[in-house]
Amino acid sequence: MEELANLAALLADRTRAAFCVALLDGRAWTAGELAAHAGVAASTASEHLGRLVAGGLLVQRRQGRHRYVQLADQRVAQLVEDLLTCARPAAPPSGLRAVGASAAMARGRTCYDHFAGRLGVGITDAMTAKGYLSQTGGFALTDTGLAWLTGPLGADGARLRAARRPLSRPCLDWTERRTHLAGAAGAHVHQHFQERGWVRRIGTTRAVRVTPAGAQALRDLLDLDMASAGMS
Repeated sequence: MEELANLAALLADRTRAAFCVALLDGRAWTAGELAAHAGVAASTASEHLGRLVAGGLLVQRRQGRHRYVQLADQRVAQLVEDLLTCARPAAPPSGLRAVGASAAMARGRTCYDHFAGRLGVGITDAMTAKGYLSQTGGFALTDTGLAWLTGPLGADGARLRAARRPLSRPCLDWTERRTHLAGAAGAHVHQHFQERGWVRRIGTTRAVRVTPAGAQALRDLLDLDMASAGMS
């Protein structure tokens, strides 16, 4: 179909793909920031961003002299993450800095509005072990899991149920090749951890590190030990 071909063409360019992957961090970026990230001229970035916005993959807003862009919604984020999972693995990074950045991304990162990497998979496995999440014949938050979200994690149950997205959704992790939690529940876990300073972003990347307070919270809330889960 022509629509599918047009969508594929939008992501077939290396610069546009780099923009979309960078925006998986869930933040709004300026055109200048994305140009610097991808190593292209501002005029080149503007042209590519115009195509992505016109194609419905990005949305933009202006604030003063700056133009900010974001992924259009979580469905676009899921598409980009799923394509990363299907992509042929790249050559292993070389150089101390590149190796360190790759290792940090694998330990823990944001996937639009939820956790991914070993952190995301570890939280998902721990929730399953505690009976908060059922992966038997599907992928669903249990009643006990909803009580956990609305109790210790302070979620608004009515708001979660009314969200225009699944409460829980499996997202195939492109580094771990295993499932992590997405959907409204995954977004709330991510937001709760960020608001309490239990995770910190590493530089301008999607990688995150768990703080000492966060490591204690993982033990208290989920009996999850960072060392045994390969997150330390």
